[in-house]
Amino acid sequence: MRIYNKMMPKIEFVYSNVYDDRYRSSEIIQNILKEQNKKYPSKNKITRYISRVEKIWRKQEKKILIEIAKITNLKWKEDKIKCYVIGSGRSFSDPLTLKIFDNLNDFIDTLTHEMIHQIQSQNRDKYQKWHKYVDETYKKETELTKRHIFLHAVHKKLYLNLFDKKRLKRNIKRDYTKPDYKRSWEIVEKEEHDNIIKRFDKLIR
Repeated sequence: MRIYNKMMPKIEFVYSNVYDDRYRSSEIIQNILKEQNKKYPSKNKITRYISRVEKIWRKQEKKILIEIAKITNLKWKEDKIKCYVIGSGRSFSDPLTLKIFDNLNDFIDTLTHEMIHQIQSQNRDKYQKWHKYVDETYKKETELTKRHIFLHAVHKKLYLNLFDKKRLKRNIKRDYTKPDYKRSWEIVEKEEHDNIIKRFDKLIR
């Protein structure tokens, strides 16, 4: 039987002028936005977006974080995590940073993705065992692909347990635009997500 600790992190959504300005002033980001005929969002637009998406996240936060802990059989070790919200750029897990999305569910799904990374990093000693196994088992794959095999297996199970197949397929379709993510999803589909999770569970005991 899987157990999980009662402590869960509270996500604190933050807008930082200093942090956001680094993305706003990035020539690379500005060129990408220009090609897309878009402009970097104003501070007011980002803060309004945070208010909207936070209401959605709060309704789902507890069940998502509990589910991540249950599926991975790992414990949350931090009680609060700041999530910096930026106008445009790349989302990543540390420091937890998310760009704004046109579809609010895409923001929630990306935050969930990054929180799976977070629980792995908070249990680095256990996760290193899996990391070593992946390096030996999937030698021909890129580092980015290897880092997302277990994550996508967990995320798929979470989608099926808490949401639906339609939302899962939307996520996979979005990820298929990135070759490394596409490859990790292919591995998950071929080897089956539950089998990958069982292998991870066996390794970390």
